[in-house]
Formats: sequence, C-alpha cells, structure tokens
Amino acid sequence: MPTKRKGKQTVKIDSPISIISTASIVGPKEGQGPLGIYYDMVIEDEMWGEKSWEKAESKLMKETLSKIINKSGKALDEINYILAGDLLNQCTASNFALREAGISFFGLYGACSTMAESASLGAMLINGGFADNVVCITSSHFCSAEKQFRFPLELGSQRPPTAQWTVIGSGGVMLSNQGIGPYITYVTTGKIVDLGVKDSNNMGAAMAPAAADTIVTHFKDSGLSPSDYDLIITGDLGSFGKELCEELVSKQGYDIKSNYADCGMMVYDSQKQDTHSGGSGCGCSAVTLAGYLYQEMKKGKYNNILFVGTGALLSSTSAQQGESIPGIAHAISIQNKFE
Repeated sequence: MPTKRKGKQTVKIDSPISIISTASIVGPKEGQGPLGIYYDMVIEDEMWGEKSWEKAESKLMKETLSKIINKSGKALDEINYILAGDLLNQCTASNFALREAGISFFGLYGACSTMAESASLGAMLINGGFADNVVCITSSHFCSAEKQFRFPLELGSQRPPTAQWTVIGSGGVMLSNQGIGPYITYVTTGKIVDLGVKDSNNMGAAMAPAAADTIVTHFKDSGLSPSDYDLIITGDLGSFGKELCEELVSKQGYDIKSNYADCGMMVYDSQKQDTHSGGSGCGCSAVTLAGYLYQEMKKGKYNNILFVGTGALLSSTSAQQGESIPGIAHAISIQNKFE
C-alpha cells in the first residue's frame, strides 16, 4: 500500500485540498497595524459589547465562523468538522463560541501553533477521505491572556523588551476537496522541544528551537529547500525569537534569511505601536493567514508558502511550579498550483 508519509514527520497531501474561504476579525490595536486593510472586520473596543474579555473572545470566534461559512457558499450540513482551539483554560473560548453551531467539533490545544495544527489535521482528514469540508479556526485576546498567564492589567506591570503583545483576534479557514486553491500540499508535524527557558515574558526564545527543528525537518523530509518557497513564515516568534530561529536553522545548513518573515513582527508597527518584541497569541498567525497571506496568494504575490505555527506550551500552573516552557511548531505548505 503506497504511503503518504515523507520521512519522519511529514505527510504529502496527494489530492487537492483547497482553502475555499477565510475570515478574520481583530481588535482596534490590530486594525491600526500594517495589515489593517486585510481584515474582514475591526471591532471598536476590547469588550465588544460583552460583560467580560472572555465573552468577547468567544464572540470573536463565533462571528468569524459565520463569515467563513457565508463566504464559502456551503450550507451548515455540508461542513463535516470544526477544528478549533484557543489559549483559555480548557479551550473555553472555542467551546462556548461553537456550542450552538451544531457541527462535529474537535477541540485542540497547541497554544499559538493552533492555526497550523488545525489546518494540518483538517487537510489530513480530507485527504484520508474522512471529510469533504472542514473549518479550522482559533482566537486570542490580549486582556484575557495577560490575566491568565502573567499579571492582571490593573497592576500596570512593567513589560520587558522580550515581551510580546497577544493579538486580539480570530481567524480561520475552510478547507475543501473542491476549489481552485490555494492548496495545502505538505504537513510537517512538530515535536515538543524544550531547552529550559522559564521566562513567560520571553516566549520567542522558548518557541524558536521548536520552529527551527520543524523547518529543518520539513526540508529533510520533503527534499525541498528554502529557495522552493516565496515565503517562509513563522507564527509569532517576535523579533528576538525570529533572530534566534534564523541562527538555529543556519547552523543546520539552511539559509532562510532572504525569504523569512514572522507574523508577530507583521501585525503591529514596531515604530508606532508599543508592542515590544511584536505580536503573539493564537490569533496572531490565524488573522495573518486568513487575511494578508491568503489575499496576497490569490493575487499571485506569493505562490509557495511554508506556514509554521509556533506555540509555547505553558500554563499558569506549570509556571508557578517553576517548570520550563516547552515549544511546539507545526508547518504546512500552501501552494497556488497543485502538483
């Protein structure tokens, strides 16, 4: 029986799996950033008419899902699965956002790698013949994330230069075995990498080793090289993590500097917006993929992208116990032509 596996951690998608619709909704700070024109909607304030930041985050995902479905032209009963996750305890933002959807649901936790994780699994579900249409979606919220992982905003705590700003936003895609692309062609599933970083205000350093490991593994497994991609983009390493990732990949014999970018450094204007090292959160890579990357691929600016979601697998409990921060990264190849 022919195998779809390529090397240790990579799967080649051997039938056309198309991204047929996307949607993204962001907060006011994100809307003022360089990618503001690419989002479907910018909300007026962080609460968005709700009684808590957590409820606002669920509303972000609920409304993003509605836009994805409406733009796809698919009926609800044509969608086989929703794959979703977020940063809140037990993925509560996703659970409450999607409880009325009436669609089979897989809740995922990959921290900020969840967009790439959900798209990876969605593509494999369809490629395996288990689904025709799958929605992959995630969200994050600066206020709820700060309260859970670091300090309540009311304390006015000083943030170090390595700290990142959790994106307020929800982004997602619908994958289908029909459509004209862009197509997901490779999936490289990451493994947990932990080099002992314990500073929750330096997640870029915690995630960078995992990102580098997945990128290098993808090249080794697939036989592709950095020059095969118009863009290699990580989820949210920020300025410090991006530099470290470049160095780690270079040590393995691959030069990615000329076509490498990071979503965390693209969402905000580093000169005008005080976000220190850049953006983070599940929503960071999700809104960048659903907005900027998807639209620029449709225009032909990019034809081949390696999208690498990065996640810091910490919790408030593990941090209080003095544990280190494990990292994870998942990669998908997205191409305008299916070969």
